[in-house]
Amino acid sequence: MWRYIAKRVAHALFVMWLVATTVFLGLRSIPGGPVRAMLGQEATPEAVASLRQELGLDEPLPVQYVDWLTGMFVGDFGTSITSGAEVGSLIAQAAPRTLSIALFGVLLGLAVSIPAGVLGATRRNQPADYAATIAAFLGISMPAFFVGILLAIVFGVWLGWFPVVGYTPLSEGFVPWLKSITLPGIAVGLPYAAGVTRMMRSSLIETLDEQYMRTALAKGVRSDVRLYKHALQNALMPVVTIAGIQLALVLGGTVTVEIVFGIQGLGRLLVNSILERNYPVTQVTILLISGIFVFMNLIVDIAYTAIDPRVQYGGDQA
Repeated sequence: MWRYIAKRVAHALFVMWLVATTVFLGLRSIPGGPVRAMLGQEATPEAVASLRQELGLDEPLPVQYVDWLTGMFVGDFGTSITSGAEVGSLIAQAAPRTLSIALFGVLLGLAVSIPAGVLGATRRNQPADYAATIAAFLGISMPAFFVGILLAIVFGVWLGWFPVVGYTPLSEGFVPWLKSITLPGIAVGLPYAAGVTRMMRSSLIETLDEQYMRTALAKGVRSDVRLYKHALQNALMPVVTIAGIQLALVLGGTVTVEIVFGIQGLGRLLVNSILERNYPVTQVTILLISGIFVFMNLIVDIAYTAIDPRVQYGGDQA
């Protein structure tokens, strides 16, 4: 198992290096260079040359690459072009907000989707199955920002149960923090739950129809033992895969949901930095979001070994 995990970690590090290199080269391949893109086409040559020197872009490309990677390793992420603030401090302010919403949404989605999928699979073509299926289709068809708007109107404006604008840090109290992320968390969590519910139901139905499950039934194995000890474990493999892949849905939905609820998270930081041509902030934000994807895929790969010890990678037993 440890050899398998080591290979997955090495693969994740390679992917991160590849992403970092692509971002580095991509931003420097903008027509006219990133400085011209930031200052605009009307900027004077003196202003362009001054900013290039300030950012170190007048150095040879290999030197820039080594300096940039070295700075990343020691925590020097550069300075925002527009505000002059350290990029690391901007990320430190925005990341907890996005991660809080995403974590709430994922936990809510899993808490809803797994039981709903099991209920639908074990009660096929019954009212409970129809209800779970309809709810899943509605969740898939409604984007996160639309769900967020509905939640804000009903539970924020009409009922006044939750705030509809802003984010309260955890340091100011658990209850205010939880109330500030509840509506945006539900907004990104419901579409996520819908996709996982459909996969959970389909995978469990397929597993329950396997020959070994029919054999267990013929031998008199109790239904709860057949479901939770045998069927559910095998049915979880594709569910874990789709749950990890659909984290992209959660993070993508967080970007629009942050705009709806006026939260200055990573999504808004990235969008604003792109619009402002704020190249240092854009670079680090893309890397961080990519790192979250890579890390979660690594967790999914490692989770395979806990669900099914027979998992192999490259011909090696996990």
